[in-house]
Amino acid sequence: MRRIGAKGCSRAKAGSSTSSTSFISIALLTFLLLLASCSSPQAADPGTVTFLIDTMPANLDPRIGTDAQSQRLHSLVFSGLLERDAEMNPRGDLAERWESPDPLTYVFHLRRGVRFHNGRELTSADVKSTFDSILSGAIKTPKRGAFRTLAAVETPDAATVVFRLREPFASFLWNLTRPSVGIVPADAAADFAQHPIGTGPFRFLRARQDEEVVLERNADYFRRVPSIERVRFRIVPDATVRALELRKGTADLVLNSLSPDMVPVLARQSDLEVTQQPGTTYWYVAYNLDAPALGRREVRQALAYATDRRALVTYLLRGQARLADGLLPPNHWAYEPHVPRYEYDPARAERLLDAAGFPRPAGAGGHAMRLKLTLKTSTEEITRLLGAVLQEQWRRVGVELELRPLELATLYADITRGNFQLYTLRWVGGNNDPDIFEFVFHSRKIPPDGANRGHYRNPRLDALVDQARVEADRERRRQLYSEVQRIVAEDLPYLNLWLSDNVLVHRRRVTQVQLAPTGDYDFLDGIVLKDLPQIQKSGL
Repeated sequence: MRRIGAKGCSRAKAGSSTSSTSFISIALLTFLLLLASCSSPQAADPGTVTFLIDTMPANLDPRIGTDAQSQRLHSLVFSGLLERDAEMNPRGDLAERWESPDPLTYVFHLRRGVRFHNGRELTSADVKSTFDSILSGAIKTPKRGAFRTLAAVETPDAATVVFRLREPFASFLWNLTRPSVGIVPADAAADFAQHPIGTGPFRFLRARQDEEVVLERNADYFRRVPSIERVRFRIVPDATVRALELRKGTADLVLNSLSPDMVPVLARQSDLEVTQQPGTTYWYVAYNLDAPALGRREVRQALAYATDRRALVTYLLRGQARLADGLLPPNHWAYEPHVPRYEYDPARAERLLDAAGFPRPAGAGGHAMRLKLTLKTSTEEITRLLGAVLQEQWRRVGVELELRPLELATLYADITRGNFQLYTLRWVGGNNDPDIFEFVFHSRKIPPDGANRGHYRNPRLDALVDQARVEADRERRRQLYSEVQRIVAEDLPYLNLWLSDNVLVHRRRVTQVQLAPTGDYDFLDGIVLKDLPQIQKSGL
């Protein structure tokens, strides 16, 4: 984990890079024009942390909400049967231990003495009720599909829960981890999303639509009790305004929601600090393999060699990312490091395009275009800048790239219908389970049944993924996914770009920050505010 800061208050100079590729965002220019003074007034309540986020959580019921902000807050208010470690392995949360006597049965033994925020003790009946409400359709939730293999939930006693499956499913434990599903009380009311009650380190205090969500410390939490008294999530949609609030001292934290240009400017302020940690959010360019040129593997590989990803990370992202080798991050237990890589090599890209049947037109000189493609992006600034750089880099090897920025709803509609040649998006969280290979690359997962939007087909990959999904032995499963990753790296249905770092800009009064690779908010239960009396109770 890297921390960046500086003494004194200085203003950043918006100058040109020493590289031939220079980027200055509109957001940064606006920010520099609006910079406030160096004064940093402290919040009125020293025990409250003000955390700026860009959107309001859509639903605080952990059985229903699937947007990123909802799931991050679920993880603070609720506990799961299991949680995830840094290598994406399931480990106990509400469950002290578990066993699987056969591939269709999982038996969980609950911690005793765990209490909901209303004081009632948690029992196996609450666990059963949570999953029964999902399975029965009593609540409308997109999470129901994740439990299609679950046949029944049984409660032989108050501290034991038995899950029975219809068929083996190796990712079943993953689907029980927090924040996939948090456990809610069996007597949850119809308006539970407005008044959520969990067993997590923070309890819900209040919410105002599109303004704030306020959580307070759960002094009876069964593990480490947070030292901060409250955390106030303020919804501030504009990144420039978020940066200015940090600058003024009216906010304490912003995580992963500032433009890369703004971060080094804020790091120069004496009372601010930047904590940076490798993350798991995966950025990519997807190919439509039904498009005549892009159906050729040599063309896909040529475009990878024509992409200077190191320049993108250094100059566009200001070093706030790591190059990606594939969907899984390097910290993942199933990550395979020995796969083909595509370092920037425009000469090799040209040779591959020649071999694929796309030579430069004879007698047209070295600037003639051999191929024209269209890249669809969202309208956010970072993706538009990415498109502009790819346009420049690919032109050097004779590929003309037309850029077509679209609103997200239109972009998703187009790519779901296969109406694209190339598009760029990112996976946030979905790539933390290797079962994503089935969802995005298996031939049966072409939309509307999945996210194989590029219509990639490889019978060998299909067979390996099908085997891995039911393989109970962890080491054998890892070997299967290693071969899957080697196949994907050779076939290149995606052009790997980078894995974004988690970048937290915070006041120096916020200490002992330990970010998780997933970029969630769980670190809040461990932070310590300078000069604030500490809670003595510690949990398991």
